[in-house]
Amino acid sequence: MADAEAPYHHGNLREALLARAEDVLATSGADSLSLRALARDLGVSHAAPGRHFRDRQALLDALAVGGFNRLNERLRAAVAEPGPVTTRLARMGRAYIGFAVAHAPLLSLMFTAKHADDSSAELRELGHRSLDIAAELIALAQQEGAVRAGDPARLAQVAFSTVHGLAALAVGSLLEDTPLDEATDLALDILLTGLGAAGPDSP
Repeated sequence: MADAEAPYHHGNLREALLARAEDVLATSGADSLSLRALARDLGVSHAAPGRHFRDRQALLDALAVGGFNRLNERLRAAVAEPGPVTTRLARMGRAYIGFAVAHAPLLSLMFTAKHADDSSAELRELGHRSLDIAAELIALAQQEGAVRAGDPARLAQVAFSTVHGLAALAVGSLLEDTPLDEATDLALDILLTGLGAAGPDSP
């Protein structure tokens, strides 16, 4: 049998499994993922993945953890670049949209795993961290008078709903003939205007 002849070890099997799983996720969807198929693709025994993932769900959770880590790294990098706080907010929005459009199946898996009844504390913390990064920058913008008063976490939720919604429209080919860059510029302009500090005559 092929499995009996396949080598048990692979140079860095866990990372190889995750990389191959993400490829399958992007091209065929989560329903096509199985540890046995991944083992076959990588030329290892069908039992080898079990040393790293107890079952298919553990593999999916690991993909989600990796996705959140990468997303949060992008958001932190966008925020860390110098510039006015509103420019950094816009840069963070573009970073989210870029990730969401480039990795749509992974992002869907990430949120599905995070909101599962049995999701791990690590997944929940990583998912909330994305909002925390935005909330921290919004709080700084409030201190500088660039963003209206209010709970930074609530304002971050609204901001994320805007960029996530735009990304979903782009992934679903629902922007019609509007280029994504143009739609992104307009959405961020409207968002930042709405977040702006209210003037003395504002309600």
